[in-house]
Amino acid sequence: MKLEVGTSAPQFTLKNQDEQDVSLADLAGSKVIVYFYPAASTPGCTTQACDFRDNINSLKSAGYTVLGISPDAPSKLKKFKDKEQLNFELLSDPDNKVQEAYGAYGEKSMYGKTYMGTIRSTFAVDESGNISHAFYNVKAKGHIEMLRKAMGI
Repeated sequence: MKLEVGTSAPQFTLKNQDEQDVSLADLAGSKVIVYFYPAASTPGCTTQACDFRDNINSLKSAGYTVLGISPDAPSKLKKFKDKEQLNFELLSDPDNKVQEAYGAYGEKSMYGKTYMGTIRSTFAVDESGNISHAFYNVKAKGHIEMLRKAMGI
């Protein structure tokens, strides 16, 4: 199931890298970029996270808060955030429930084998809590450039 533009963003409350609860509802009335990535500290995920880090000011100036979500434990997220000096929240979805709600968890294939896992995906949520943009199977490299063009930032 993929989310369509205009539908309500699935609500969630997850632990961040500091074991604090972060809820999408807490950000109601503001714009949020929610991105899902497979695993902290892997090459592609590091490239993507650092792209967000390096471009966070332009996203903030456009009114966006960035939340990165993976199945990693908060302790792993903390190490990743500290090592890469990330300047946005990382959230832990260990049972993949939020990923499933967004359609960002499903069948993948690598080297001819299929398996279930996180589908690299990004969503923009508007001030009303609706999906304004939905991107599935995004590439880690050049991600922010693609977002900027597609979202007019």
